[in-house]
Amino acid sequence: MNNETKNNIKENLAELYTANAYTHDYILTFNVDGGFYAYTVNMNADELMSVAKVGRTSSKRGGDYSIRFRPTNSEKRAMVANGAQLIMSTKAFNALFESHKYNRGETAEMIVTEQMFGQVWEKDSVPFYEGADVITDNMAYQHKHEGATFCHELQFARLH
Repeated sequence: MNNETKNNIKENLAELYTANAYTHDYILTFNVDGGFYAYTVNMNADELMSVAKVGRTSSKRGGDYSIRFRPTNSEKRAMVANGAQLIMSTKAFNALFESHKYNRGETAEMIVTEQMFGQVWEKDSVPFYEGADVITDNMAYQHKHEGATFCHELQFARLH
């Protein structure tokens, strides 16, 4: 697939995602340079495109196009320079991940909910268009850990 096609897919999915999202406030989590960070940001479609990469869902999910939060190390370092909060070491994050049954994204969401906001985390599967991952002080946030899918094409086919 050429870059123009990828950019068109990314732009279309970012616009659909933004138009349907419950909130435009995000907590983006990632590991870089030995630290686990959380970056809180409000993003429109253009900003979402800057941190999203085009991919495909698994064949069991339809193999359609998706956009994912896949920042490069330089993009992660830019978020750190712009105020990302160091939560713990990558080593501590990995130890927590390995100590229970949750995936890395769920582990990151649990850490953010409990350590940043002092709330009890409960696993859920609320779609991005129906609710937020974290609500605190009347602010609703979507959480995305590096590698997480923002959305994929089939979700919008089901919406409309």
